[in-house]
Amino acid sequence: MPSNVIMPQMGESIFEGTLTKWLKKIGEPVKRDEPLFEISTDKVDSEIPAPASGVLSEIRVNEGETVQINTVVGVIAEEGTAANPAPVNAETKEASKPPAAQPVLEEPAEESKPEPEPPTPASRTVRSSPLVKRIAREEDVDLAELEGTGLGGRITKKDILSHLSGRQSTDVPPPGASRPQVSSAARSMAGSSEVVPMSAMRKSIAEHMLASRRTSAHVTTVFEVDLTRIVSIKNQHAQEFLQREGSKLSYMPFFIKTVAGALKEFPVVNASISGTDIIYKKDVNIGVAVALDWGLIVPVIKNADEKSFLGIAKAASSLAERARQKKLAPEDVQGGTFTITNPGVFGSLFGTPIINQPQVAILCIGAISKRPVVINDAIAIRSMAYLTLTFDHRLIDGAVADQFMSSLKTKLEQWEEPLL
Repeated sequence: MPSNVIMPQMGESIFEGTLTKWLKKIGEPVKRDEPLFEISTDKVDSEIPAPASGVLSEIRVNEGETVQINTVVGVIAEEGTAANPAPVNAETKEASKPPAAQPVLEEPAEESKPEPEPPTPASRTVRSSPLVKRIAREEDVDLAELEGTGLGGRITKKDILSHLSGRQSTDVPPPGASRPQVSSAARSMAGSSEVVPMSAMRKSIAEHMLASRRTSAHVTTVFEVDLTRIVSIKNQHAQEFLQREGSKLSYMPFFIKTVAGALKEFPVVNASISGTDIIYKKDVNIGVAVALDWGLIVPVIKNADEKSFLGIAKAASSLAERARQKKLAPEDVQGGTFTITNPGVFGSLFGTPIINQPQVAILCIGAISKRPVVINDAIAIRSMAYLTLTFDHRLIDGAVADQFMSSLKTKLEQWEEPLL
């Protein structure tokens, strides 16, 4: 019996995914649980394993196409079965199916049933995610007026962002001018410029950043922290840590451990907003931004406040490595309550990052560098760094943000946590 390969649901709020790469060609043998194709969603890039052993006999969704969850993207046949010679697009696939195999949601032929009147905006049932509804509320958009391209007419983030983009472009059109149309699937050259389509991950990042800017009132505070003690402790234990754990000791576990403690002191920084309600999160789940060659992803260390320094170090190292290998599971990037980003590894002194929704704050770590500072009226060379907290001023007042940062500064400068 042939086995259908479907687009999986990578998380409860995910309704579509982009098939970015097939790892097997038609006619090639496939083993069960062997990586078969790569997908990109709003939450994670991941390799999807084969559901059965056999031969990849059919590819129904080509690379770069975005489809709804549970869509059949390919077929694995038993060994020895002839394979289809070429990929089949969605139109060909549907046309080739016999009537008895049509899905329940398929519309009947026109001659068998008169076409119903389209529902009016007032009578239509609007289906969308909480994020889409929040964007609609912030931008004063009536979702009943939008046509959803998602499963069952669901209005997706892409739909509402396209609507907003169109609305903004019609506000200030240049007189008599027409916009050049560039195919999103084409790669072309125009003079000395090259036009290339965004990757699925880049599109997702762009949508999230715009949505966050529209949602939160972003404010940033900057603190300078003396990390001389932590630098000394790290250097002192680096070799022993490497020998015992098989991985390098980085600065990130120091910050994660310290942030976890500060979040317990200031639970409002670990909260989120839902309408006019404040949701205080009992779990401290800290996301750590990981820069990849193809974008940015934020795996989450769950219950960081309950972990030892060593436990945090192992979790952070494992998540970062799996992110680079595209081995993250949906749960690895979900449930974050606070985010840390570290552009300092690239030399940045400090930054003002955008909040990772629905969180209300994000910490940015700048480069650690030696510079002269005044201590007790004397000049000393210390290892210093700038830490910035971008917070949502709808919920967090400046005084609370600074108290949180002051606690963080004290904990880092007076570090006493054992490493091993």
